[in-house]
Amino acid sequence: MTGCVVLVGRMRAIRIHGTGGPEVLSVDEIDVPTPGRGEALVRHTAIGVNYIDTYHRSGLYPLSGLPSVLGVEAAGVVEALGKGVRGVKVGDRVGYVSGAPGSYAELRAVSAERLLHLPDGISDETAAAMLLKGMTVEYLIRRTYKVRSGESVLFHAAAGGVGLIACQWLRQIGANVIGTVGSEQKAELARAHGATHTIIYTREDFVERVSELTSGKRLPVVYDSVGRDTFERSLDCLAPRGLLVSFGNASGKPPPLELGLLAQKGSLFVTRPTLFNYTATRKELVASAKALFDVVNGGHVKIEIGRRLSLNDAAEAHRLLESRATTGSLVLIP
Repeated sequence: MTGCVVLVGRMRAIRIHGTGGPEVLSVDEIDVPTPGRGEALVRHTAIGVNYIDTYHRSGLYPLSGLPSVLGVEAAGVVEALGKGVRGVKVGDRVGYVSGAPGSYAELRAVSAERLLHLPDGISDETAAAMLLKGMTVEYLIRRTYKVRSGESVLFHAAAGGVGLIACQWLRQIGANVIGTVGSEQKAELARAHGATHTIIYTREDFVERVSELTSGKRLPVVYDSVGRDTFERSLDCLAPRGLLVSFGNASGKPPPLELGLLAQKGSLFVTRPTLFNYTATRKELVASAKALFDVVNGGHVKIEIGRRLSLNDAAEAHRLLESRATTGSLVLIP
């Protein structure tokens, strides 16, 4: 089926008409989109909630036009096809991560090139909970810095959605994971998912603990999605020529970096990668997803869904995420 099917109707979508806190999220009724050339219309069955959604909502990552539907990740079923689509058909179970927001809705027209077929054993909810986070872990630990068996790494926010996947995948590789967390409950959760050591940053100095745990040698790599609160001290956890991977801003933007500091602290490296640069081609996207599907279906990584909420409760999902009181992934159900 390659001809365009036009579905006439209305659907619910969560939009922002201006930037701000969770209260700016609005449940709106808008037209069902018509898939254009190369696009497929996907009826969402589960929608992932991610920190990048809060950055779009707050204006930290400005959007080009308002009102705008939020969300970059979802799973569902192909409902209709635009012209020229190959590789997917109506009825296929698919998931996607998009560089542009628009997934907080009942349906969405998506480039068929960005759709991923969901294998047996991966439910729609699991896919929506893991695609962005799991493929982020894939490129972080296999490509940004290729972690080897026996190496020790520091992973901040080890009990979060990305952190729990990372702890398990790094354990499968054979690495020693030092994870920072905010409470004893989160420490137990991170250890249960593969963290070798946990540091409760609210009562321990993580730089001192890293030094103790490594006998003063420090680390080849630190993964930091927290941002402002941890960035500068993360540099002090690195061995000479070590790499700081800053991939998020949960506590706010990191401060400006004086490059001379990297020389003073041991010829250090810093990178700010994004999933979309690491899955820019279809080949990279499919390979990343396959690696994730393999470790999940193989039983090495279990995806934790901390909360399921209605699509209409997107604002509450944002409050929970920004409170940093959540563990695992948040999923919206249309």
